[in-house]
Amino acid sequence: MSMSTNKQKMLAGELYHAFTPELSAARARCRDACMRYNNASESLTRRERVRLFRDVIQDDTPLPPEAATPEEDESLFADEPHVLAPLAMDYGFNVRFGKNVFVNFNSVFLDTCLTTIGSRTLVGPNVSFFSATHPLDPVLRNGLKGPEMGKEIHVGEDCWIGGNGQCGGCGECGYEGCASFYGRGGESR
Repeated sequence: MSMSTNKQKMLAGELYHAFTPELSAARARCRDACMRYNNASESLTRRERVRLFRDVIQDDTPLPPEAATPEEDESLFADEPHVLAPLAMDYGFNVRFGKNVFVNFNSVFLDTCLTTIGSRTLVGPNVSFFSATHPLDPVLRNGLKGPEMGKEIHVGEDCWIGGNGQCGGCGECGYEGCASFYGRGGESR
């Protein structure tokens, strides 16, 4: 099935309409996957938690074969992102994490456009990533009938975003639109 022009515009950060059947269904799929992830038992193995998270972000990379012991099996996933529930995402397929990323609870990803978090980055609780935005002109914005747009977010490697931070459409630098951002040397940005 080919991608609609509307979805292509969304991914490109151009004006598009979010409440089409295709995009509404994609958000519903992601909400269902987030619900499964958020309601999963704390006693799940790391393997099962990774499988549930990959479902949220639509990553179909095969899991490695199961190891001989639970400890060895868990070590197979040491570099996988560690994301605490609850989390919320709009689409999931626009979120990419590097290796050894930690995201604390209550994270929100409005992933209209690509949102990347580099390896070894730490994200505090209640941090939101808003790649979606709306026109400032209220006539164009027009409530649910008007278009929206987005801008990619790229957080680099070895960063720390403190609790209650917000990142919004900050483009290549990754921290220009982020509140509570700390770079590699610990400097506040």
